[in-house]
Amino acid sequence: MPLHLVGETIDKTRSHYLAETGKLVQLMRGIYVDAGDDVERTVLIHAVRIARYLYSRTYLSAASAVLLGPTLDGRLFLSGQRTQRTRIRGLEIIQNKAPAHPSVASAVVADSLGEFPVPVSTLRQRFLEAFRLRSEHAGSIDAAMREAIAARLIEEYGDPKAASDAVWALARENEWYREGEGAERFLLRRPAAVTVRNGAAFDLLVAWHGLPVGTLSHDGFEWRWTASAGGPPLPPVVRQTVPGKLPPFIVSLLPEGWLASVLEDHRDERALLRSGKRYMSNITIAASADELRALPADLLGTRLATFAQEGLFTGTYAGPRRSAIEQDFEHRLAALYASADTPRLSGVQIKAPMTLAADGTLLPSVNLPFTHILKPAGTSGFEGLPVIEWIGLSLARAAGLAVPEAALVRMPDEMSPALLVERFDIRDRADDTRLLAMEDMCSVLDLEPHDKYSGTIERVARATRALSTAPDDDLSILLRRVLFAWLIADGDMHLKNMAFLKTAQAGETVFSAVRFAPVYDAFTTRVFPGLGHDRMALKLGGKDEHLRRDDFLALAALAGLRAADANATIDEVLHRLAVALDAVALPQRLEAGTAVRGFVARTLDLCRARVAGFA
Repeated sequence: MPLHLVGETIDKTRSHYLAETGKLVQLMRGIYVDAGDDVERTVLIHAVRIARYLYSRTYLSAASAVLLGPTLDGRLFLSGQRTQRTRIRGLEIIQNKAPAHPSVASAVVADSLGEFPVPVSTLRQRFLEAFRLRSEHAGSIDAAMREAIAARLIEEYGDPKAASDAVWALARENEWYREGEGAERFLLRRPAAVTVRNGAAFDLLVAWHGLPVGTLSHDGFEWRWTASAGGPPLPPVVRQTVPGKLPPFIVSLLPEGWLASVLEDHRDERALLRSGKRYMSNITIAASADELRALPADLLGTRLATFAQEGLFTGTYAGPRRSAIEQDFEHRLAALYASADTPRLSGVQIKAPMTLAADGTLLPSVNLPFTHILKPAGTSGFEGLPVIEWIGLSLARAAGLAVPEAALVRMPDEMSPALLVERFDIRDRADDTRLLAMEDMCSVLDLEPHDKYSGTIERVARATRALSTAPDDDLSILLRRVLFAWLIADGDMHLKNMAFLKTAQAGETVFSAVRFAPVYDAFTTRVFPGLGHDRMALKLGGKDEHLRRDDFLALAALAGLRAADANATIDEVLHRLAVALDAVALPQRLEAGTAVRGFVARTLDLCRARVAGFA
């Protein structure tokens, strides 16, 4: 039996026992699946039964009343006493508040556990639901569904006028007057002589790994996301969670900080999206299919390890330079983004998309695969940032965390060293069948990028438990990651600096693996000007300073980890870091100035003090 519901198919004691012995996996309280089953598929197949179990006083509405199940992108629509959302792996249960006098009928649904009755909106009710304003439920009812419901109502009541009168009777009962007007216009409509469209409206095609996933439309007022139909089966990488708003996954890809400021037109999301075509997570966005097909695929053809030795890049840098006569380095770097074919990056730090050629030449990835990220040194006291981040990544690897390949790059024109980081969210070669997407925690939690400091570690833990395909392992990684950030005084571990790496195989409609992404953007912030008293970016147990072992054990308890395992993880990180701090050193051949070496010395001293003083 793939799905187990406490109180219906299994008792509480047996479910706990089977979960403890590894035979069952708990999805949320009272809901279990067999450990050996495809959890994503099981959840989607039993979506209606799960919803009925969780919310017994609701009914299927909107598109789910038509389909008697979830939509293709894994959304199940309910109406009940309140408004709320629940995500269980690939399923998102979306509940809105029902009208005072809903018109509900009974339908029959069957799954592997058998048939069962379920209340659903009647035809009149769901037709009115299709015309609700700014409603995700209304958006789920596409044009074909509207036409089919209208035709069925006309067939039942004899003509459009009689159908309209029947719908209006229900609308008046619930005071849904605008919905009734919309339904009436649809039923009694006459073909328009001329189709008029706002000249500011536009459509953008979105592809993932070169495969079409949907269309972003802006009518001059708001956004609409329409998933592609009829193409190859793909998991739902993009979701529009708030009607009229840009999907959070797309928002997470947009330029911010330095890059947003150097783009010629960065007034709003519309301008930013139309200024570039290539983004992280293998996403491309353009006005036509021909433009999408012309863009290069991001494939990791050359590994950084081939041209790195002792943490130093040994290839040839052929990127922007600095000139005392013409322009400074930052302006030359910004000039790369004049081309719409230059990949766009998020994050406030100065970065450049690069490609590492087979002969070891490091080039800007304009019209070339985007395989590596170059992080040059800053100014005004931040000249040592790339070196400090290289140390942070080295320490993270020593602490047992997954880390991308990285190396320091000797820059021309007496510039401070830069950091080169290899992308881990792209495929290795053309015949690699994996489909990869990286989604940061801002997108996962449906928050705007400017809210990246507003979350908590506990909220990240709850999202990890709900979405990860290996939740216990990833929660252990989260514990290790948060402890590591505290021990190195990393005050920049915000929601955009943590992410899930999602993996699907070609032909799959769900992600087979959703795991914590490797560590990126990890460095000691307290050594830089103005950040001497920097605190943790996200609070743990209501604290962002003076954290102790008990705070991390409380996180482990919330995450469902055993205290013995949590203590062992903490002890292991402390031991590994103590050893690594005595061993880490800059590459001997790196030409780093006195100021940069001073940053390194202060960083290592601060980290040693934190490790030694941890209690």
